[in-house]
Amino acid sequence: MRARMTMALAGGYTGASKKRRQTSSWTTSGGDADSDILTDLPVLRERSRDLIRNNPLATGVLNTKVGNVVGTGLRLQSQIDSEYLGLSDDEADNWQATVEREFRLWAESKDCDVSRTLNFYAQQELAFSSALENGDVFASLPYIERKNNIYSLAIQLIEADRVCNPDWKTDDDKIAGGVERDSQGAPIAYHILKQHPGSLIRGSSKAEWTKINAYGSNTNRQNVLHLFRKRRPGQTRGVPDLAPVIESLRQLGDYTEAELTAAVTSAMFTIFVKSETGDGLGAMEPTTETGAKPTDKDFKMSPGAILDLLPGESIETADPSRPNQGFDPFVQAILYQVGVALELPFEVLIQRFNSSYSASRAALEQAWVFFRARRKWLTDNFCQPIYEAWMYEAVALGRISAPGFMRDQAVRKAYLGALWVGPAKPVLDLVKEANGRAIMEDRGWSTAAENTTEMTGGDWDQKHKQRSKEHKKRVEADLEPQMTVVEIEKEPDPDKDKNDED
Repeated sequence: MRARMTMALAGGYTGASKKRRQTSSWTTSGGDADSDILTDLPVLRERSRDLIRNNPLATGVLNTKVGNVVGTGLRLQSQIDSEYLGLSDDEADNWQATVEREFRLWAESKDCDVSRTLNFYAQQELAFSSALENGDVFASLPYIERKNNIYSLAIQLIEADRVCNPDWKTDDDKIAGGVERDSQGAPIAYHILKQHPGSLIRGSSKAEWTKINAYGSNTNRQNVLHLFRKRRPGQTRGVPDLAPVIESLRQLGDYTEAELTAAVTSAMFTIFVKSETGDGLGAMEPTTETGAKPTDKDFKMSPGAILDLLPGESIETADPSRPNQGFDPFVQAILYQVGVALELPFEVLIQRFNSSYSASRAALEQAWVFFRARRKWLTDNFCQPIYEAWMYEAVALGRISAPGFMRDQAVRKAYLGALWVGPAKPVLDLVKEANGRAIMEDRGWSTAAENTTEMTGGDWDQKHKQRSKEHKKRVEADLEPQMTVVEIEKEPDPDKDKNDED
């Protein structure tokens, strides 16, 4: 401590100085990731949920992120390494089409959900929104046999609060936040409370935990997926997305409510009666408003009414001077800071694009840097592991033919290559965007498949088949000419001798 104090007094950074008045009262802690996070985590979750339930801006932030990252769901496009597997292009195309068809059979059914309420694409939305709202979310992957169901793999989403230390033990170097770890810090088991700790249904029954190993002992299969954004080495649990702006959003909500109340009061033409006895307008019959206290009195005047005041009485009109002209600029100034913390440009945060085309497009491009990164995070930590677990079962059942899949890790990886396609980026000017992408495709900077995915979120192969079918039908109906190849005979070069021409 003496050495630290000496270094702090002699250091060259004003931000670390303890003698300056501006920073002398700045209290900080030097704990590790779990020490700084786990103690505050329950309160952070509760306040994050409350804001999302009751604060319009917090609700909008969550919906904007989920809508652009997940949308209607991230769809599988199989992209195997056909060269390594020794498959021709046609063989690879047929194999990929079969896999995508089989995966849709599982993913579009609600049987893939333990509770049989959501299909795989709706579970993506719930998983991502839960991770944003609570900081993290868990998903176990049990096998459940069901009648008339080919695949038994199912997904069980587990809310963050249910993963906690058994018997409410204190965190230590072996188990913290319900996650049991080995000496290297890798998770080896998760302790899950059978019911939510805040459940009213559980009542006074004894709390019970279920221990699920992180990986299978024989297959090393991942049994539990833990979705959270790791910010520091050694961090065990995730932090709600709104954590840095919880206080700002709460105070901004209170300020907005106060301004709204003042505006309503001003619109109602409220007056106060001043009297010496305190019985002003006592002759009038008060009206009882719903929710008002028994001692509260509201008096209503009819249009054009003339009332006599008693001696010593006078009236004073409430004039809150609303709407406040400085309200909108002040709120926008706060939202600029909130947007930076939440990685959303101001225009995207409030869903208002009234600037120039260039400024609006720059805002969208910047927002989509975040959306693409989070989509990649979701596919790597949720969609792809679940697809791999499904593929194991599909190969084991003989529904998918994949020689060497179970024996060779390199072969398995070649078979499991995939692209997850989500909603396309919004386009402000379709003509400019399309022309720009056409130039990129002509120059070889992008492909037709990439442009199709970026512009529409669709599959180029499927669109090409459909366009070919449409072209054929339009030709048959004489709505457009048949495309023909014309061969042009080249004229002989007079500079060459006759042997070369022959």
